Amino acid sequence: MAKSETEQLNVNPSAENLAAAAKAAGRKGPPPVHLWNPPFCGDLDMEIRRNGTWFYLGTPIGRHALVKLFSSIIRKDGEDYFLVTPVEKVGIRVVDAPFVAVDAEVTGQGRDQRIAFTTNVEDAVTAGAGHPIRVERDPETGEPAPYVLVRRNLEALIDRKTFYRLIERGTHEDRDGARWFGLWSDGSFFPLIPSAELD
Repeated sequence: MAKSETEQLNVNPSAENLAAAAKAAGRKGPPPVHLWNPPFCGDLDMEIRRNGTWFYLGTPIGRHALVKLFSSIIRKDGEDYFLVTPVEKVGIRVVDAPFVAVDAEVTGQGRDQRIAFTTNVEDAVTAGAGHPIRVERDPETGEPAPYVLVRRNLEALIDRKTFYRLIERGTHEDRDGARWFGLWSDGSFFPLIPSAELD
């Protein structure tokens, strides 16, 4: 008995089928991936490296339009990442964060400051209560890894050049009985490092 087209898709998920479904779903704005609940169809040999480069079958995806398309249907459930369409859900690997914040425009000063980030897939987001900035530090080297929340539970790693440029706009504030160095944006203060740890 011949398998239906959907069953064949579920057995053999492919980047081509996902791209076609993403394109169709995104015709009227951002695809509502959080509303879709399709069956899990297995893992795809796709990986997003720490620098934001997407790989498929071990080869970098060179077409920016295709990367942007895939990035519109990415979802994080628990600690795992998936590409989701109305009919299928496939697992992919993400080394660090799914996006990279490659630039930031700062307007205003002090508590009136606003930081607007642009990602490698052209998402634009202003840091604030709904889009917090956080920093994780390597326990061995102390090296900071800064992130900003882009959409739902998907973050962008803020690239080094952008982060160090933002540090120049940082300030010290008291939070929870401690002094912190951090950044203001859109009425929210984001602590980055205890003031005592700065020279």
